[in-house]
Amino acid sequence: MTNANPSDLVHSTIHRTDTGLTGRAPMFSDILALHGKWRANKPALVDNGQPISWAELDASANQVANALLASGRTKGDVIALLMQNGREMVEGLLGIAKAGMVSAPLNLSVTDEAIEAMIKDADAKGILTSSDQAIRLCSNKTIMELPLKVTCESNREIENWMNWGDWLKEQSQQAPDCRLEPGDPFNIIYSSGTTGQPKGIVHTQQTRLDWAYDLSIALRYHGNSRTLCTLNLYSNIAWVQMMCTWLAGGTLYLLRNFDAGDVLTQIETHKISHTAMVPVQFQRLLDHKSAAQTDLSSMQAMMSCGSPLHEELKARIFDRFSCGIIELYGLTEGVITTLEPEEIEGRLASVGRPLIGTDLCLLDDNDQLCPIGQAGEILSRGRIVMPGYHNRSDANQQCTWIDPQGRAWLRTGDIGKLDAEGYLYIVDRKKDMILSGGQNIYPADIEAVLVEHAQVRDAAIIGIPSKDWGETPIAWVEPKADTKPDTDEIMEWLNQRVGKRQRIRAVYLIDTLPRNPNGKVLKRELRDISTAG
Repeated sequence: MTNANPSDLVHSTIHRTDTGLTGRAPMFSDILALHGKWRANKPALVDNGQPISWAELDASANQVANALLASGRTKGDVIALLMQNGREMVEGLLGIAKAGMVSAPLNLSVTDEAIEAMIKDADAKGILTSSDQAIRLCSNKTIMELPLKVTCESNREIENWMNWGDWLKEQSQQAPDCRLEPGDPFNIIYSSGTTGQPKGIVHTQQTRLDWAYDLSIALRYHGNSRTLCTLNLYSNIAWVQMMCTWLAGGTLYLLRNFDAGDVLTQIETHKISHTAMVPVQFQRLLDHKSAAQTDLSSMQAMMSCGSPLHEELKARIFDRFSCGIIELYGLTEGVITTLEPEEIEGRLASVGRPLIGTDLCLLDDNDQLCPIGQAGEILSRGRIVMPGYHNRSDANQQCTWIDPQGRAWLRTGDIGKLDAEGYLYIVDRKKDMILSGGQNIYPADIEAVLVEHAQVRDAAIIGIPSKDWGETPIAWVEPKADTKPDTDEIMEWLNQRVGKRQRIRAVYLIDTLPRNPNGKVLKRELRDISTAG
């Protein structure tokens, strides 16, 4: 323990109640403060090889919280983050939570226009960035008009941006006097980084904490976990690792980017016990020339999610890692199933059963419950489900089903079927959404750009199977009359105008897109044509 007065460390967030000897349930920030007290000298974070103790991390997060409040931001304000992985991003996320504000971590790979759209949608009152991202955004009027702009890791001053170190240096390391309530918004994770209308998934202090509690059990985290995080912290998969590790009091090893050789070295050198990656990362790990010689025996539990884990790759993982793999199917909105390694025999294609405390059902096209073995839309309910999308009453209504007992269920749009023992099998992903490398790609957003091409009358974007990425987008184009489009030119034109993750692999021409009587494009037919043979 440190020599600080214990009451000084947690006095602002843990309050007396009138429930007898039972204390008020702690929020995530309270738990981190208690780790700072009782696990003071234990590493909470290892960033670029540098360990940061629980006491240091808690104190630094308090400084960020106090700096936010001192800058005129108030409880409930949304603060956007556009940052590379690193200590500053971690401190930013935790400090925002401690101040009772709402973090909105943004995908670094999307276009400037998409970033602007998300910041507007969130009504952000400030932004924290890495220096490269600040330079990128300096010409964006919307962002430059934000009342708070802070950047870090810079060797020079950036005009109209505050420097991270200067912003924090006068701030107290004591916790701010901010009472957090279970229903307070905690973060907004954007499911679409695109030219279309953003969809911000809101979670509260309580739903995020319950999510971490339930996942930490399913994914076998504990106080001595050494977790390797290879994904950027705007990803909900990275949040799984971060929150589960820290809830249990473990240590998070944070990488700036993914390199298969480096990951193998990290596992062997630091005796990594936990990680979560998307299938393409596991593929590259196993294909690396050092994979066979690396000591991977320290690994206790691994999770794969973000896109389907094909049976062949799943089998290879079991052959190389003694802990096997826990495959997770889920949405950030709040549905999760997991397949435990001990249950995989005879169920290699399954994504398991619902997370503890979560219920599922499958509905047919008439919203009737599906019998065992029949495919239907997957719905979920439970304490980890989001309260709703940010400022999107239309989307909230579309994703809600009320059962005969009056209970609200989350529609996923994904199609699955259950076997007699309750194991779920994914039949199809959302009709339109493409899952590529763990990232959600929404075809409508790419289509909105593609139809602006002078020779394109209409277009449809679909995902086709990819060994590396799970799925990859391609385009089917219905040309305008009396035109002879060059498919390579169209692909180059489009890929220059969309985000990195949205770039398509091929363009195909078709005289008339197949449609149903209501005029809706039949993308399933296009998929069948694209994958035939």
